[in-house]
Amino acid sequence: MTFAELERYLLANGFELKSINGATRKYSNPASGKATMLHFHPSKEVPKGTMHAILKAAGLKGKK
Repeated sequence: MTFAELERYLLANGFELKSINGATRKYSNPASGKATMLHFHPSKEVPKGTMHAILKAAGLKGKK
Protein backbone atom coordinates (compact mmCIF):
# COMPACT_ATOMS: atom_id res chain seq x y z
CA MET A 1 0.00 0.00 0.00
CA THR A 2 1.34 3.44 -0.90
CA PHE A 3 1.01 6.54 1.25
CA ALA A 4 -1.60 7.93 -1.18
CA GLU A 5 -3.68 4.74 -0.87
CA LEU A 6 -3.40 4.86 2.93
CA GLU A 7 -4.57 8.48 2.90
CA ARG A 8 -7.59 7.54 0.76
CA TYR A 9 -8.37 4.69 3.18
CA LEU A 10 -8.29 7.06 6.17
CA LEU A 11 -10.52 9.58 4.40
CA ALA A 12 -12.97 6.85 3.36
CA ASN A 13 -13.26 5.77 7.00
CA GLY A 14 -14.36 9.15 8.34
CA PHE A 15 -11.04 10.87 8.95
CA GLU A 16 -10.55 14.53 8.06
CA LEU A 17 -7.33 16.29 7.19
CA LYS A 18 -6.70 18.79 9.99
CA SER A 19 -3.30 20.28 9.17
CA ILE A 20 -0.25 19.99 6.95
CA ASN A 21 3.25 20.90 8.09
CA GLY A 22 5.69 20.05 5.32
CA ALA A 23 5.26 16.34 4.56
CA THR A 24 3.48 15.63 7.85
CA ARG A 25 -0.30 15.46 7.69
CA LYS A 26 -2.56 15.23 10.73
CA TYR A 27 -5.94 13.49 10.52
CA SER A 28 -8.73 13.15 13.03
CA ASN A 29 -12.06 11.38 13.12
CA PRO A 30 -14.75 13.48 14.83
CA ALA A 31 -17.04 10.46 15.32
CA SER A 32 -14.51 8.29 17.17
CA GLY A 33 -12.22 10.97 18.58
CA LYS A 34 -9.19 9.15 17.16
CA ALA A 35 -6.27 11.00 15.59
CA THR A 36 -3.20 9.96 13.63
CA MET A 37 -0.31 11.47 11.70
CA LEU A 38 1.04 10.48 8.30
CA HIS A 39 4.47 11.49 6.96
CA PHE A 40 3.28 11.72 3.35
CA HIS A 41 5.28 10.47 0.35
CA PRO A 42 2.56 9.74 -2.27
CA SER A 43 4.16 7.08 -4.46
CA LYS A 44 6.32 5.29 -1.86
CA GLU A 45 5.24 2.07 -0.20
CA VAL A 46 4.36 2.35 3.48
CA PRO A 47 6.61 0.11 5.60
CA LYS A 48 4.55 -2.70 7.13
CA GLY A 49 5.25 -1.71 10.75
CA THR A 50 4.45 1.94 10.05
CA MET A 51 1.18 1.03 8.39
CA HIS A 52 0.14 -1.17 11.34
CA ALA A 53 1.01 1.61 13.81
CA ILE A 54 -1.01 4.20 11.86
CA LEU A 55 -4.03 1.89 11.54
CA LYS A 56 -3.84 0.98 15.24
CA ALA A 57 -3.72 4.65 16.28
CA ALA A 58 -6.68 5.33 13.98
CA GLY A 59 -8.66 2.44 15.43
CA LEU A 60 -8.81 0.72 12.04
CA LYS A 61 -6.46 -2.20 12.63
CA GLY A 62 -8.07 -5.41 11.40
CA LYS A 63 -10.65 -3.66 9.19
CA LYS A 64 -10.57 -4.01 5.41
